Amino acid sequence: MPTVSIVIVTWNGKKYALECLDSLRELGAVIGIEVVVVDNASTDGTPQAIRENYPEVKLIQNEANWGFAKANNIGIAATSGDYVCLVNSDVVVPPGCLEKMVDFMNANPDIGLLGPKMLSPTGEVGQSVNRLPTVWNYLCFALGLHALVPNSKFFGGYLMAGYGYNKTEDVEVLTGWFWMVPRRALEQVGGLDERFFMYGEDLDWSRRFLKAGWRVVFFADAEALHYGAASSGQAANRFYVEMVRANLQYFQKHYGRLGGLGFLFATGIHELLRVAAYGVVYCFNRYKRPASALKVMKSLSCLRWLARGPI
Repeated sequence: MPTVSIVIVTWNGKKYALECLDSLRELGAVIGIEVVVVDNASTDGTPQAIRENYPEVKLIQNEANWGFAKANNIGIAATSGDYVCLVNSDVVVPPGCLEKMVDFMNANPDIGLLGPKMLSPTGEVGQSVNRLPTVWNYLCFALGLHALVPNSKFFGGYLMAGYGYNKTEDVEVLTGWFWMVPRRALEQVGGLDERFFMYGEDLDWSRRFLKAGWRVVFFADAEALHYGAASSGQAANRFYVEMVRANLQYFQKHYGRLGGLGFLFATGIHELLRVAAYGVVYCFNRYKRPASALKVMKSLSCLRWLARGPI
């Protein structure tokens, strides 16, 4: 029986997936692990490359892209370890990371969800902790108040822009790039909500663990590399809208129709402000024009989606 079961969902990110599996292969001799890869109908040769180069990996090929939540649940069902890790395919797990997390979980059996420190390719610490979204803190985010007073609990928004990532502590939300879950907590709380195709499932899962009485903890003593946007970067506008759609689903699930309307109001304000702000940057700073144009196009895609009436 493996100590840790690792589930990885892939979709057209072969380069990153192979690097992730390389890092995990090096850990196999140190800690008992099993690796399950669930491929969402990749067309770039990802499953073929995994089958040829990593015969020890349990590979599950879906007939279509069934989304992040459903694919992870399929992978979880194929695991047997005491701890289950859901790891994005664009993550590199260094030596010592899993061992530290397992030791900490063994010493703290009331933890249901544990997440390590995220490092970007440039060595900076990535954002992996949020507050549970409410209409108020999402509105603060939409108005940019979170950037003006990032350490304020009242105006700081749900993104926690001023979070230090320098100590281990209980949090409200761990983003879904890298989770460790004890089997007993998973059996009580259940898997990811498959209504969320991509994004939003991390908010929902964190909330469900807290509601069930389990701790959600950011673990500062372990870290891993996260490239980011390995799949979503292939269709940035589409996935940006998908993220907003997922947040709407979260608000509707936990706050009802009125909460969903509040979220849509805040989102409309946010996207209009983004178009105006990045439009000005595009006009007056030629060095930032490419990045500004991409952000304007994302917001315009979202505004078109809002105009169609998502509720």
